Amino acid sequence: MLDRIIRVDHAGELGADRIYAGQFAVLGKTSVGPVIQEMWEEEKEHLETFEKLMVKERARPTVLLPIWNVAGFVLGASTALLGKEGAMACTVAVESVIGDHYNSQIRELVEDDPEKHAELLKTIKKFRDDELHHHDTGLEHDAEKAPFYQALTQVIKVGCKGAVWISERI
Repeated sequence: MLDRIIRVDHAGELGADRIYAGQFAVLGKTSVGPVIQEMWEEEKEHLETFEKLMVKERARPTVLLPIWNVAGFVLGASTALLGKEGAMACTVAVESVIGDHYNSQIRELVEDDPEKHAELLKTIKKFRDDELHHHDTGLEHDAEKAPFYQALTQVIKVGCKGAVWISERI
């Protein structure tokens, strides 16, 4: 269970890091650049934490890391090309899925042994709260004004759920 949780969360945080890198590459010098930078800095902290946990717990990374590296950057940059609204719509979609995903992991760890997993639970709860803050930040910065918002966010959510599913397994 720990191997799977750490593997998928590491993959997800790598993907998030790359999404924000793509968004910043396109929008870094605009008025929304500092907002993206702030969220990206938190994602870097999350990624670093899971990289350390992988070593500590001897967890195996997903073999798909090179794909998530490129796919994350392309997703971030391509939605940013739609403007700040597109980038923020991407953020809302991704962080919605990740917030739900972290909540599922929290339930699973509590059901297994909350005392044994106390430190990991603390980490995942903090990161979940960060991700939900990013979600709300996206809404505050006009995500819903993105072109084809509903379709765009649904496609991104399906892609994220698929990435989670496959990263848990390989």
